Amino acid sequence: MKRAVVLLVVFGLPLFAAAAAHGPVFGLATPTNSQGEWSFDEGIFGRNTPFGTQASVRELIAYGFTPHLTLSLTLPVVVGDTTLPPTRIQPGDDFDTTVAWRFQHRATRVGTRFESTAFAGLAVPGPQSGFKGVAHTTNVPGTMLGVVSGMASRSNYVWLGSTYTKFYEHDGDKRPDVLDYSLVYGYRPPKWRRPPDKWDWRLFGELVGERSDRFLQANIAVPNTQAHQVFLGPTALGIFHNYTVSFGAQFPIYQDVGSAFPKEHVRFAVNFSYLLFQHGHSH
Repeated sequence: MKRAVVLLVVFGLPLFAAAAAHGPVFGLATPTNSQGEWSFDEGIFGRNTPFGTQASVRELIAYGFTPHLTLSLTLPVVVGDTTLPPTRIQPGDDFDTTVAWRFQHRATRVGTRFESTAFAGLAVPGPQSGFKGVAHTTNVPGTMLGVVSGMASRSNYVWLGSTYTKFYEHDGDKRPDVLDYSLVYGYRPPKWRRPPDKWDWRLFGELVGERSDRFLQANIAVPNTQAHQVFLGPTALGIFHNYTVSFGAQFPIYQDVGSAFPKEHVRFAVNFSYLLFQHGHSH
């Protein structure tokens, strides 16, 4: 029954991704909204284990205050009750408010640019964020800081980035802090470049890792609740006018997970975006 519900969500609902609509699905990237530009994303991110599948259906709304400063808000709904290690780079059950500031934007030649973007945000665990059978947790928020740098050209894209989310203690209980990192390479073959009235595609290879420490319960570390996982996999992005669609899957290449959690078999995602331009596009 749970599998049927997850499949219904995957094939029956519009979808969202946490990464920028202009770039990779799982990893960090530098794009921000243009000044006066709204973006609306819906999608699903899934995590499959030997004990079942959990999917996060999420809505994202973002607005560009300047060509280099974007504010975004995400709203999640979780399908499935499989208990999994804490995640931040893979959308889960946290409500997020994030400011992205592209503090470096340097064009070296036509069609090629080097960029760096800093992130700061607030993560608030939602009502579905409990870790049943592992530890009692509270909905005390956490703060996130991060940075990503890279190069984008007409054919090649490379981004390297990391974020760190620190959750705060309440009455001796605390969710683990989470460090995540990603390395992304993208390729857009010359033959795939299309005019605005046709779909324009590019492919990505994405490596992402997450490391979380142990839960605290009454100021005591809960044994076997630490986790460090690294995933690698292909994704694709298509752009048509103001619409984008992206999808992909990732598979574990390294797993050191405490016995309180199952190891994941695969992560998957599909994302749909709509960009509402109010001024000239300035990416």
